[in-house]
Amino acid sequence: MSQSVEQHKSGPAEAIGICVVTISDSRTLETDRGGSLVSELAREEHQILRREIIPDEPQAITDLLQECEQSPEIQAVLMTGGTGISNRDQTYETVSSLFTREIPGYGELFRYLSFAEIGSATILSRTTAGLINQLVVLTMPGSPAAVKLAMKKIILPELRHLVREATK
Repeated sequence: MSQSVEQHKSGPAEAIGICVVTISDSRTLETDRGGSLVSELAREEHQILRREIIPDEPQAITDLLQECEQSPEIQAVLMTGGTGISNRDQTYETVSSLFTREIPGYGELFRYLSFAEIGSATILSRTTAGLINQLVVLTMPGSPAAVKLAMKKIILPELRHLVREATK
């Protein structure tokens, strides 16, 4: 990577304050493999300030994101689950409606990379990202394989850069 790319992609030197959210009607902290993996991977470089498991209900999602947006310590929300196409999956519509700016490349890149692992089934993923004012919000499917892909290939390499750009 060239020096100019490294400079461009730089971000805050300090750890980023993160809220990890699992969207599920059935998971608990003990059974939430996806959320646990998000926390484990993010904790290597950043600070997990909050971890929640909430149902896939628009009001619960909206309330939590509004709380995070009002918290000066939380700079990013990493959400897992609720990104499919079943009638219960309402995360995409709810989160997208709150964005002040969408980051379409995130979902596009996730599905592109996911295709190599799961093939055409990747079309069922409605993974999305955007800003709610200066708060970075990224969603991902709930499966540990999808979490690992999103976190290692996209989110962790770009999170500092995203936060820097969002707070300019």
